[in-house]
Amino acid sequence: MFRALPLKQIYGVPLGGIGGGTITRGWKGEFCRWQLNPGMYHYKTVIADQFTVCLRRGDQTLYQQVLSTDRPHTLQGWNWGFCGEYAFYHALYPRAWSVYQLPGQNVTLTCRQVSPVIPHNYKDSSLPVAVFEWHIENKNDYALDVSIMFTMVNGSGHKDDKSGGHWNEPFHLEKEGERVSGVLLHHCTPVNPYTLCMAAREQSNREISHQTAFNPEGTCGALWNDLISDGTLGSPSGSSLPTRRGQRVAAALAAGCSVPPHGHNSVEFSLAWDMPKMTFGSREREHVRRYTRYYGTKGDAGPSISHYALTHYKEWEKMIEEWQTPILQNSSLPSWYKSALFNELYFVADGGTVWVELPEDSDISGGLRSKDGGLPGQPHIVKEYGRFAYLEGQEYRMYNTYDVHFYASFALIMLWPKLALSLQYDIAGSVVQHDPTERLNLMSGHCSPVKTRNVVPHDIGDPDDEPWLRVNAYMIHDTADWKDLNLKFVLHVYRDYHLTQDTQYLKDMWPICQAVMKTEMKFDKDGDGLIENSGYADQTYDGWSVTGPSAYCGGLWLASVCVMCKMARLLNSDSVYEYYQDVLKRGSEAFDKLLWNGNYYNYDSSGRSLSNSVMSDQCAGHWFLRASGLGDDDDDEFQVFPKHKVCSALQTVFRLNVMCFGDGQMGAVNGMRPEGMPDRSSVQSDEVWVGVVYGLAATMIHEGMLKEGLHTAEGCYRTVWEHLGMAFQTPEAYSEKGIYRSLAYMRPLSIWAMQLALDNLSTPTQTMG
Repeated sequence: MFRALPLKQIYGVPLGGIGGGTITRGWKGEFCRWQLNPGMYHYKTVIADQFTVCLRRGDQTLYQQVLSTDRPHTLQGWNWGFCGEYAFYHALYPRAWSVYQLPGQNVTLTCRQVSPVIPHNYKDSSLPVAVFEWHIENKNDYALDVSIMFTMVNGSGHKDDKSGGHWNEPFHLEKEGERVSGVLLHHCTPVNPYTLCMAAREQSNREISHQTAFNPEGTCGALWNDLISDGTLGSPSGSSLPTRRGQRVAAALAAGCSVPPHGHNSVEFSLAWDMPKMTFGSREREHVRRYTRYYGTKGDAGPSISHYALTHYKEWEKMIEEWQTPILQNSSLPSWYKSALFNELYFVADGGTVWVELPEDSDISGGLRSKDGGLPGQPHIVKEYGRFAYLEGQEYRMYNTYDVHFYASFALIMLWPKLALSLQYDIAGSVVQHDPTERLNLMSGHCSPVKTRNVVPHDIGDPDDEPWLRVNAYMIHDTADWKDLNLKFVLHVYRDYHLTQDTQYLKDMWPICQAVMKTEMKFDKDGDGLIENSGYADQTYDGWSVTGPSAYCGGLWLASVCVMCKMARLLNSDSVYEYYQDVLKRGSEAFDKLLWNGNYYNYDSSGRSLSNSVMSDQCAGHWFLRASGLGDDDDDEFQVFPKHKVCSALQTVFRLNVMCFGDGQMGAVNGMRPEGMPDRSSVQSDEVWVGVVYGLAATMIHEGMLKEGLHTAEGCYRTVWEHLGMAFQTPEAYSEKGIYRSLAYMRPLSIWAMQLALDNLSTPTQTMG
């Protein structure tokens, strides 16, 4: 809140796979958001990082232009200011297309940007690389020689670019009959050094040339004139000298080809970055990134990764198209939904994401092994697929924030289920940990232990400290601020089992589920089978005051008890089944008696003037049951919330929270008064949370309210991506006046819960437009 990011409406599809760092390109082509150090973002447009086109006919250069609309005060020797009216940008993550119609030249360039983000692929998806294929269309009656020049600074625009000691060198690699060449930019910082690798694919009738080093702070007229003279660069041999302190260095790579009259051709570039070993802020441990399993940890993988990318990216595209095409060609789905579904996935890679190998000597069990009711020290899933973490948000710098992951996790469990299960093992191992160190809590002013045993942590740590080693959990004087985390853990376990059918996972998680539910039971103070809140609603809506049983936490509690019954049945634990079946019966009756008002579930049971506010997320527990294959039949023993009451509640939410807010075009506000005015008792009640709205829409779809669900979600998409210009930085929240909070947030990945609901429709041909 003290260093909120200013809104820049500039971002496009980020480059790179999952867990190796990301570099975001803007929709105008700039390189402008960097996450190479794990979890730490640097927002800087590096003006020298550009693509330039040179057109030649015979021995004469007809046209040479930087493909940027900028007119910077540096690099005055270059031709800047491409007219934006002749350029177009299209994004469908993990690909993007930049189209340039060169004015007066009868030439169209299309740069297709491809990153290896591929569902159910755990090798290529880990690679820190992207490919740029430049397609050149010549509409003239004569042939042209066309060169594309790619320039990059050694660094990210950070002050350490001038720390000295950085150097560049050309390279050439031939393997299996395929050749690539380019320039390596060695960024030699004391902490987390890395190498940028610019590469181009060598093919017949392609000419590759380079400039190993140039000064990106002068006019750079020599580089410009080198290209304009013959469409190639000088290609000196040998490496550059290490930079002096205060000095920056850049490199250039050019690829040229001949394009026949009324014909086309293409050239291919890649950009890779190799930081095989990394440390977080405390520097206590060294972590090895996932991709090193295939390319080693020596820091020399750039050429090999680039070679692989340039020779395999069309296979990546085939897999991406096989995944996306059934949805894109479904004419009953609206276009905005297709855009939102795939483009919100940017956060899986660009959420400060890290994906690292599990060291041989690591023990994730938290000290309690399987024989004592805990976990294996190195579960097979974690050992085979590594450890995965992503930030709550680029501004909210906490890894694997669990109450938010509850919503976002649908993207992982549907597309990279092994990573979802690995994350669950990490959380489960932290449950049994205990850290009695007292810490002052900002909100309450009270002190509490850093970590209480049998409590799910809020998150696994800050990238500026040491994630996995120090986790954060809150239990303040027996209040239930963390309560929904335990419930969400249990709901996660069964949903993940339902979608993966991984029996070993279910068996491993079962004792942890029993432990956290035992902790929850002490909040059944009335013995009616329903836990109570005090102070604030829960860890999710932690700024919205609540007293007594509430719709949100109460619903999550009953859903958790329900899945405990289901898991006990599956694992033949009759005594546990009977115990929780009794709790479920009593709790359901109490929940209905205390909260149902005939149309919807009251916010809480306090009887205060605002206790009957309409909460958009009141059916969250039921949503997870439906996503887990439960709760569809009133006669089912695992039916918790009567179907007619759920539908009535959802209809009320749609009528009030959606249609009475923002002219019905802004999604669902968190809290609404029955008379149709937003509940302004707290900041959170008066906000729209994009990820919550997508979850609400999924619940509506599960209950047959398809039109209402799509309309509700569309309001968020239109507001964020179109009206507010927040592409690839979807915030946690916004208000009716357009005030926003926490750009680039994890929760909107919950849109994949909508896809799960659509997949589960009993009549898939039903119109969805």
